[in-house]
Amino acid sequence: MAKNRKVIITCAVTGAIHTPSMSPYLPVSAEEIADAAVGAAEAGAAIVHLHARNPEDGRPDQTPQAFEPFLKVIKQRSNCVVNLTSGGAPWMKIEERIMPSVTFQPEVASLNMGSMNFGLYPMLGRFKEFKHAWEREALENSRDLIFRNTFKDIEYALNTLNGTGIRFEFECYDVGHLYNLHHFLERGLVKSPLFIQTVFGILGGIGPHPEDVMHMKRTADRLFGDAYQWSVLGAGRNQMPIAAMSVAMGGNVRVGLEDSLWAGPGRLAKSNAEQVTAARKLIEGLGFDIATPDEARAMLNLKGAEKVKF
Repeated sequence: MAKNRKVIITCAVTGAIHTPSMSPYLPVSAEEIADAAVGAAEAGAAIVHLHARNPEDGRPDQTPQAFEPFLKVIKQRSNCVVNLTSGGAPWMKIEERIMPSVTFQPEVASLNMGSMNFGLYPMLGRFKEFKHAWEREALENSRDLIFRNTFKDIEYALNTLNGTGIRFEFECYDVGHLYNLHHFLERGLVKSPLFIQTVFGILGGIGPHPEDVMHMKRTADRLFGDAYQWSVLGAGRNQMPIAAMSVAMGGNVRVGLEDSLWAGPGRLAKSNAEQVTAARKLIEGLGFDIATPDEARAMLNLKGAEKVKF
């Protein structure tokens, strides 16, 4: 592992999992999302991963119109790489989920690599009071929720977006998702260098145990060799321990309020930048440097900010 290697920090600033009642610091409005993304970039995030929300009640909103106000602001204020979600919310169809990427053609878009149970209902044990009726309903309904990402869905997203020059953050929640990605690589629908985001600690996917992390890394190494960049996402309390494992094992990290609301036991993070700062200290404490946005572009072979449509 080269001492001078650079570590990419991705920050996922709001997501669709956590609801507004869970934290007063969760960005909801376009202004809040823009400020959160720029703040994360200033703290050291090379990539910002973006969802949109209805500013009235915080419900996930995957319409291009919801993304447009903050995309232009972020581009004006920062050189960071913009990564738009194609996951949207787990109950949305693929045609709806990829529309922001179709419209704005960012440098990176996320792409989930398999269908799975997606259990959010355990959060009802921690959070009891909700401002909006949809919040409790969404969590409760996840007992019977399948996050659909069939081979047909994935093919549709790839065939629709490949011609735009978008590269993908391939989100892999279990070992089978790595094999699905390998299948599409063999068919020539994706190309290296792959940016593989392995996700740990979501109920329905692989767990957060260190052995789970190592197993995903070993499998990815066997399937993809040196043709990929590895990153990790640890949900909730697993965020920083798994980030530390990734850095020590040669990988990159993703943090942000989409993945965890916390800055420590029982202590809510007051901003996305707070988590990025903690990740940066971890990386630098292990003797590595963080990647700048342009260094991340080179590592991932991105098309450049001048070629996006916002």
